[in-house]
Amino acid sequence: MRVVDGFDEPVVLVGHSGGGAIAHGVADRRPDRIARVVYVDAGPLADGLPINDGLPMVDGEIPLPPWHEFDEADLVDLDDGLRAAFRARAVPQPAGVALDPIVLRDERRYDVPITVIACEFPSSALHEWLAADAPFTRELAAVHDIDYVDLPTGHWPQFTKPVQLGQAIAAAVR
Repeated sequence: MRVVDGFDEPVVLVGHSGGGAIAHGVADRRPDRIARVVYVDAGPLADGLPINDGLPMVDGEIPLPPWHEFDEADLVDLDDGLRAAFRARAVPQPAGVALDPIVLRDERRYDVPITVIACEFPSSALHEWLAADAPFTRELAAVHDIDYVDLPTGHWPQFTKPVQLGQAIAAAVR
């Protein structure tokens, strides 16, 4: 939040995967300082939930799991070369990032405009889950201004479709 506070103007946050929950937490703490949150294959997480308490921990950290632990939808377009490059650069995250529940306090977070870049699942699936009141979509449903962008690929568009992802993010902030 110190970084956000260091800017004179409101900022745009981009969060991928579990980083979406972190961006949402920052929007909760500084709703007047955030111009937009862009969720890349992610969405806002509700108060009291962990990002992912199913990830295996090793020595207090969570390393990138083996590929066989991911769903096929996660791995679309992530060929062997991209997987090797990704694994070589992957850095374990502190376990608390994924395991500790998010704490949200300020309902003004719902006034922060968001863009959801849907990769692994199309935005039409998100709309169906929203209409069905799926529990994991309730925080998203509370947001007042949502744009959706479809970028069909797996969970890591920064590797599989980097140009298209950059274009989608740039379009979201205009």
